[in-house]
Amino acid sequence: MSRWEPLLVVQQHDTHADQLTHRANNLPARAELAGVAEQSQAVERRLVAVDARRGELTRSQQRLEDEIASLTERANQAEKQLYSGAVSNPRELQALQDDVASIRRRIGQLEDEELEIMELSEPVDAERADLTAVGDRLAAEYERVAAGLAESEADIAAELATVRAERDEAAAQVPPELWAEYDALRAQLGGVAIARLVGSTCQGCHLALAAVEVDRIRKLGVDETVHCEECGRLLVRD
Repeated sequence: MSRWEPLLVVQQHDTHADQLTHRANNLPARAELAGVAEQSQAVERRLVAVDARRGELTRSQQRLEDEIASLTERANQAEKQLYSGAVSNPRELQALQDDVASIRRRIGQLEDEELEIMELSEPVDAERADLTAVGDRLAAEYERVAAGLAESEADIAAELATVRAERDEAAAQVPPELWAEYDALRAQLGGVAIARLVGSTCQGCHLALAAVEVDRIRKLGVDETVHCEECGRLLVRD
C-alpha cells in the first residue's frame, strides 16, 4: 500500500462529511419552515392593520356612546323640569319643549351613526377572526415542520459525528508531510484534493489522461507525488 492510501481514505470521509453538511444546510424542511414563518409574518402584519382599524371604530363608537349618554341625561333633566310644574310661563315651556326635541333629534342622529359604525365593525371583526384562525393554523404548522427539521438535523449530526470519528482514525495513519498540500488542494478544488487513477481516468475530474502521461505515471513508484494533468488533484495508483 502506498503512503497515499490513508490520505485517500481521509478524503472519502471528508467528502462524506461535506455532503452531510450540505444536506443539513439544504434540508427541504428548512425552506418550508422559512415559508411558513414568512406567511405568519404576513398574517401578523394584516392583524396589526385590522386591529388599528378596529381600534378606530371602537373609539368612534365609544365617543358616540358617551355623547348619547350625556345628551340623554340633558333631555331627561329638561323633561323632568318640563313636567314638574315648576315652569308655568308659556314661552319658557315652549323653549324647554324645543330644547328636548332638539336633543332627541341629535340623539337619533348619533344613534344612526353608531349603527353605521357597528355595521362597519362586523366585516372587520370577521376578518380578524379569519386571520386569527389562519395564524393559529400556521403556528401549528410551524411547530410540526420545526420538529421534523430538528429530527432530521439530529440524524445528520449523529451520522456526521460517526464520519468524523472514522476520519480521525484514518488521519492518524497519514504521513505528516502530506497534509499541507492536501489542505491547500481541498480549498482550491471544491473539497476534493486526491482521487484514484483507474485505468487512464482520474476519478476526481472523470477525465481521461493522455496515453503518454499514463505511461509516464506507471513508470513511477507508487509513493511518488503525481497530479492529474487535467484538474491538478493528487492521484493514487494501484
